[in-house]
Amino acid sequence: MDGVAGEARIRTVALVTNAASGSLAERGLDPGAPPAALAAAGLAVRPEPDPALPLRARLRAAASLPGIDALVVAGGDGTLACAAQALADTGAVLGILPVGTMNLLARDLGIPLDLRAAAAVIAGGRARAIDLGEVNGHVFAINSVLGMPARMARYREAERGRLSLAGLARFLAALLRNLGPSVRIGARLTIGGETRRVRFHTFAAVVGDYREGVGEVLSRGEVDRGRFTLYLLARLPARRLLRLGLGFAAGAWRALPDLDRREATDFTLHTRRPSLRVMNDGEAILLETPLTYRIRPGALRVLVPADGAGA
Repeated sequence: MDGVAGEARIRTVALVTNAASGSLAERGLDPGAPPAALAAAGLAVRPEPDPALPLRARLRAAASLPGIDALVVAGGDGTLACAAQALADTGAVLGILPVGTMNLLARDLGIPLDLRAAAAVIAGGRARAIDLGEVNGHVFAINSVLGMPARMARYREAERGRLSLAGLARFLAALLRNLGPSVRIGARLTIGGETRRVRFHTFAAVVGDYREGVGEVLSRGEVDRGRFTLYLLARLPARRLLRLGLGFAAGAWRALPDLDRREATDFTLHTRRPSLRVMNDGEAILLETPLTYRIRPGALRVLVPADGAGA
């Protein structure tokens, strides 16, 4: 893949579409919409790798195609994390067509959610280096979360595309079970050679940090500061979950009781449990402990708007 610096000169791209991403799966988008949007932006699109291949294999195959200027991924945040794993520290350039459920990375970078507008960014944007996080060899671009949200991810996936009152009831029942004190995780947190014992209901390692302001819900202002921001919530009963939601809406959630916030470039979580469920960029995986995290500054180059909206 040819290198691109500053204002991009993108003419030929490889495209990988995750047909299981939120918008494609739940909103009935035509799988032909992503290549059509790229073609309308004046880009030549190489044929996709065999769709029968696993996603990671397709990403690797597409990234290695000769004569391309960028790898374009049509998918959500979990799909983009897979692409980041393949492209990290290679100098290759990633273009984003956001067709997921949350599209947090696209929002953080100022990439429009409309397919044709996003394709225009790929054709005429600039390449920006952003940080990545890594835990036990697994790369993420936004956050890595342990505790209640990671456990709830499996219930969310079980109900994906099957919206019903019974499914909502099952989800709410699981949520209430996971708000109890018995599900807290005990661990030893080591940062910079200093170790302390912690017990948490929810733990998040954020690449950069979240903004705090009215309407700024899970929105990051800095994606290239070379540090994690760690959030440790010791207890999360139902009333505190409600207060947290209201705090996000009001832009004052950092004042929540029992919320510990700190910065780190690398850290380790030790626990007696042989493995922990971890949710990286919305995708839950089971990892052996201890969990070793490190920041990878400027490891991924992404096409963002040339006007600086993604700065």
